[in-house]
Amino acid sequence: MLLKMTDSRRLTGPNLYWDRPSAIIDVEIEGSPEPVIQAWEAAVKQWLDQAGYPDEKTCFRVFEGGASLLISAPIDVLYSMCELNELAWASALSACSSGPKPDPDEEVPRLTRLFDEERNPSLLNLQAAAHEHRVPFLWDDDEVSLGYGKTCRSWKPDELPAPCGLNWSGFGTVPLALVTGTNGKSTTVRMTAAIMTAAGFGAGLTSTDFIRVGNRLIDSGDYSGTGGARMLMRQPDVEMAVLEVARGGLLRRGLGVECADVAVVTNVAADHLGEYGIHSVQDLIPVKFIVRRALSANAPLVLNADDEGVAAYADTLENAVVWFSLDPGNTRLQKSVAGGQTAAWLERDWLMLAGQGDPRRVARIAEIPATMSGIVRHNVRNALAAMCVASVLDIGDDAIREGLAAFKGDEHDNPGRGNWFEHRLDGGIVRILVDFAHNQHGMEALAETINQVPSERVILLIGQAGDRLDEDIAALVRAACSVRPDQLLVADLPGYERGRKPFEVAELIRSEAIRNGVPAEGTRIFPSPQEATAEALRSAQPGDLLVLLALTQRAEALALVHDYISRGASRHG
Repeated sequence: MLLKMTDSRRLTGPNLYWDRPSAIIDVEIEGSPEPVIQAWEAAVKQWLDQAGYPDEKTCFRVFEGGASLLISAPIDVLYSMCELNELAWASALSACSSGPKPDPDEEVPRLTRLFDEERNPSLLNLQAAAHEHRVPFLWDDDEVSLGYGKTCRSWKPDELPAPCGLNWSGFGTVPLALVTGTNGKSTTVRMTAAIMTAAGFGAGLTSTDFIRVGNRLIDSGDYSGTGGARMLMRQPDVEMAVLEVARGGLLRRGLGVECADVAVVTNVAADHLGEYGIHSVQDLIPVKFIVRRALSANAPLVLNADDEGVAAYADTLENAVVWFSLDPGNTRLQKSVAGGQTAAWLERDWLMLAGQGDPRRVARIAEIPATMSGIVRHNVRNALAAMCVASVLDIGDDAIREGLAAFKGDEHDNPGRGNWFEHRLDGGIVRILVDFAHNQHGMEALAETINQVPSERVILLIGQAGDRLDEDIAALVRAACSVRPDQLLVADLPGYERGRKPFEVAELIRSEAIRNGVPAEGTRIFPSPQEATAEALRSAQPGDLLVLLALTQRAEALALVHDYISRGASRHG
């Protein structure tokens, strides 16, 4: 019987399983999981009693080939509880297979020492007082803080104040939105921040590319997890905030904040399946809906009524819902509008908004640059979501219209996502699109746009990281082939093999493309996206459309595009 622990980590906030911070292990189980889990639960109880935490709870989730096993824990002893969880797993192994049995004479003193060294009663007292006073509470290994934005104060974990000595009325919050989903998160976040800015607020945002307040860049990198959330909400110039909340961070650590005013789920589609016991879209949907755990009783979810999986799951919840849809005839949308609730939809060339009076026109599609007059349908949908968030936060129609018009969707506003360029050559124009489509759902949405753009040839650059399932890579390629590429440039992604051999994914992409009608002589493999981008630009002819799916080396790809355009301009100057 194969029994193996594959991961051990802390869940520091509300998560897929419950609202409790927890120690979690992911395990592989070959055969029936029930006896193993029962043995683990019995061992947990014994070790919790020995460590002096008999009231902590357990829960588990069984999935194909394994399980996730959790023990709740106070936030001051999460590392020690991870040690206890691993010890309970070792005990379960010894009970169910031939593993060695942990020796209590050795392990009890070790556990006692770990818990004693980590325990921080002052942290728990401050947390309890913050909850009592309904003040935002943020904590990590280096910093503990109360309040958001200009009211935030921070301390080192070993220098915490006594709650009785604090002026609790001085700590406040700011309007906060969370945005998750498989595709469209970053764009929706940035559109929402543009609307907040147009309304006159210091708008803070986190994303997979950077963390920013207004035009002040705090740092570049992936800040879509708990660390980015805490860093942003501690900035003194944040007056409104919108956080990108990615699947990976939700599963690794849980939510980075405990309370928010509104949360968005843009859509849920196949991506990153096979990680953390999430093997299907049906498994993934509840992961995205973790954001609802930060909402108070009256704070709504903003949901895509056109995504049947999202809509069906929402029907099982008690949360208030604000629907958005590209289809004014959507049943859920119509029911919501008839009930006088907030909802948004596309009607002819207008973004429509219901709630707070009769349905009204808010923004004309032609005046929202990122939609390219409606050609980019997925950005119409993202704009609807952003408009719903703004409405929930009591931002007026004028600011919504102004913010969406100000969001150009270019490399400054939205780097690597729907960035269009044109370059004039003798005899015509070369159009270049740099985008981040990296799964079937995103590629299908992008293909809908590409197929509306006139071109003599389509040159498509594509790559993928190694942590995707073969069938997911194949689905991405099939969606890409729907743009009928005349040339397919396949880029290997060095550093993103994630367990595969170099060029293994690139060969899978090439083989699937040939099976789907791309001529073998029209496909080439390159060692990196940068080299593939350089070749696409070098071979461009008048009338070509270059589609560069820059999943890595995005800055380098954009730099090459700018250099290509500037060299052409100098030749014609």
